[in-house]
Amino acid sequence: MNRFEQIIHSSIKETVSDLHIVGGHPIATRKNGVIHRNDNIIWSHKEIDAFVKKILTHHQLQLLRERHSVDFAMSICDSRLRINVFDTMRGLSMAIRILPGHIPTIDNLNIHPCLHEIAKLKSGLVLICGATGVGKTATIASIIDEINATRADHIITLENPIEYRFISKKSVVQQRELGMNMPTFEQGLIDILRQDPDVIVVGELREPETMRLTLNAAEAGHLVIATLHATNPEEAIYRLCNSFPPGAQEAIRFQLASTLTWLVIQQLNFLNRVNFRVPVLSIVRGTQPIKNLIRENKLHQMEGTIQAGKSSGMFTMDRYIEEFLNVKKSFISPADNFRPSAEASREVIYHSPIFSLSNEPSDAVTTKKMLAKADLRMQPTVSGEHDINGIEHILTIEEETSIEELITKSEYK
Repeated sequence: MNRFEQIIHSSIKETVSDLHIVGGHPIATRKNGVIHRNDNIIWSHKEIDAFVKKILTHHQLQLLRERHSVDFAMSICDSRLRINVFDTMRGLSMAIRILPGHIPTIDNLNIHPCLHEIAKLKSGLVLICGATGVGKTATIASIIDEINATRADHIITLENPIEYRFISKKSVVQQRELGMNMPTFEQGLIDILRQDPDVIVVGELREPETMRLTLNAAEAGHLVIATLHATNPEEAIYRLCNSFPPGAQEAIRFQLASTLTWLVIQQLNFLNRVNFRVPVLSIVRGTQPIKNLIRENKLHQMEGTIQAGKSSGMFTMDRYIEEFLNVKKSFISPADNFRPSAEASREVIYHSPIFSLSNEPSDAVTTKKMLAKADLRMQPTVSGEHDINGIEHILTIEEETSIEELITKSEYK
């Protein structure tokens, strides 16, 4: 761990954005988009195995064994890291992204200032869409941080993993991570309506049940901000509605039409005059014409409706480039915006021992062990398998048998 901390300290000083640690191979770093090898630092396969076991939780270790990869975030050396551990022919490898310690503002992200209006909404559904790696998380974080600074709300986020850690300002911000603080997004959304939220952030809309519960939360009067993988507004609406069985799609369209307030599609395009990539947006507002198109399933007319909605603050990507990016005089470099830095939040990440089996009362642990033994006894007997007295291991359970009697019966050898 000390060796790893020294590497992170050094990487932050040198403004390294990514680290790659591979067993028996020099570590590699990415700086200003270019990969560099450091032949002076080599981790052995056993060192990586031991380090991975040390930093992963029991749940994360199980995921690694099942999927041969696991993605998570952690705070170390006052820095926030996103780490992907994956299996290769060289053994376990780690891809580490050093995240900026401060949440960027809407203006610093070089996006249209109209997105400040989202931070003023009290209810409705806001969808931030785009491919992986285009900055959706940073855009949502900037909006949430503005709400946090300007309103006295209760904000709850459901994320996978937690990348930006918020410090509660005027609002109370509570963050839940998939696998760590909730078993699924569905369960997180079921719980959240009993937790007195004002603003809900859903890190990923992928499963139909997650989508349904997200729409229900927005329909209940909360402000819900969620991400969805889509490259244009028509695809976003189509993907959301068509994730449901045909018989349910009409009801979903009506529910979506009644709650949608903003639909933002985000891309990253290289801008020659500044020599770096900047966000390019398509912005759809929940106007009556847009809501009618969704209800009537006339999504092929959406592009024309966005073009005609200029006075309502809507943009196609072409018009966004022409009317915003081409006339914008100054841009903030991503190198400044996303420079690796010490994390602003100093709150301790605490995992309650209540969730550890070893901390359960001894009688609860004993009961679990007994039930596990009983479960084994109830498996079909293998032919010819007997105990030392030649008696087959058979446990007969009557329908009215109580759990106490079951445990007692399972205690024979």
